[in-house]
Amino acid sequence: MAEACGVRRMKLGSQGLEVSAQGLGCMGLSAFYGAPTPETNAVALLRHAIKAGVTFLDTSDIYGPETNELLLGKALKDGLREKVELATKFGIIASEDGKFGFRADPEYVRSACEASLRRLGVTSIDLYYQHRIDTTVPIEVTVATASWFQFYSKLVFKVIAYSWRKKGSFSLCDIGLTNGLMKLFDKDGRVKEASGRR
Repeated sequence: MAEACGVRRMKLGSQGLEVSAQGLGCMGLSAFYGAPTPETNAVALLRHAIKAGVTFLDTSDIYGPETNELLLGKALKDGLREKVELATKFGIIASEDGKFGFRADPEYVRSACEASLRRLGVTSIDLYYQHRIDTTVPIEVTVATASWFQFYSKLVFKVIAYSWRKKGSFSLCDIGLTNGLMKLFDKDGRVKEASGRR
């Protein structure tokens, strides 16, 4: 379908994920750029994009907060989920007074992933990545938590965003599922041993 409409496909990362070269960042439909788009219009826009071959959709649990994932869940009903590459993010939390913070501890990552799956109305997320870095948690522990979800087929691919504060640069690291990371968790996804801090 994407080829017929002229939207090129491309590989993203090294784990085999193929996406439309043009993606649709969905944040503006629910937050940060004025009033949210009316739901009927937003769902129509998302479905039009998919029909046109723009199948790489990006959201986050913080957009709305949470309402953007709910919106995508509504748009992806009726078999459209199988036609898209769905990306969402974790790591930014909002307090009741509207201030933002960062979290990436295993308990949070587990609950954030499960909540995103519920809001999106899906059984798996194609690309799950860390929105911002929680400097109080070793990156290995965060990566291992995402690996646990990948192992149990709730995540198809994962990319962990690693932000360096020194120069403000930003890099993405493809992290594969390894036995070393999985040794951090028991069968229920709880941390068995902590990794040393860097």
